[in-house]
This record gives sequence, C-alpha cells and structure tokens, in this order.
Amino acid sequence: MPKMPKMTHPDTKRPECFGQLEIVFPMGANGLRHSPETCVACVHKTDCLRTGLRGDAGLKVHEEHVDRSYESGMIGFAERWSKKKAIERRKNGPGSSLIRNLLGRCRQKLSP
Repeated sequence: MPKMPKMTHPDTKRPECFGQLEIVFPMGANGLRHSPETCVACVHKTDCLRTGLRGDAGLKVHEEHVDRSYESGMIGFAERWSKKKAIERRKNGPGSSLIRNLLGRCRQKLSP
C-alpha cells in the first residue's frame, strides 16, 4: 500500500490518493470497508470519500451495502432487486433497460 501523506491544513494540495476508494476505503479482512488511520487524520477525508463514492467504484460499494442488508434481513427481496436495478441503471446510463436491449436484438434479427 502506498504511503499516504499526513495532511494538516485544508489549503494544502490534495494527495494523489484523493478519491481512490481502494486506497482510502479498502476492504478489510472481515469483509467490511474501513478508512486507514492516515486517512482519518487527513483534512480532505470527507471530500475524498464523497468523491470516491460518486464514481464507478462507489457504485460497487453501494451494491455491497445492498447485498449485506439483504443477507442480514434488513431489506427484502423486492427492495434488494429495486436497489440493484437502480445501481445497474447508474452504471449503464439512461435508457439501458433489459427489455429495451432485448427489443433491439429482436429488431436486428428481423430486419432484412
């Protein structure tokens, strides 16, 4: 793991690890994510985590959270399905529904 700089003043330049979830919010040995001690002491920690969670890696973290909630019984099947569907839409962008994709394939096969 790369050595992370100790940040003490908010006006300082953002560190290279800024927003990289695998560095600033890695998966622990127990299967849960955590912030390393060096990140907890960083003045950029809140913006850094928010930035990381907005990206593609953040969608993976949200998906992990949904799966853990379902496995622990906090949410039911329908809510899990709905949340995972919403995450997939965010991953693939607007207009990327399964039915739309299937219809497009059928049209391709039927066209001369």
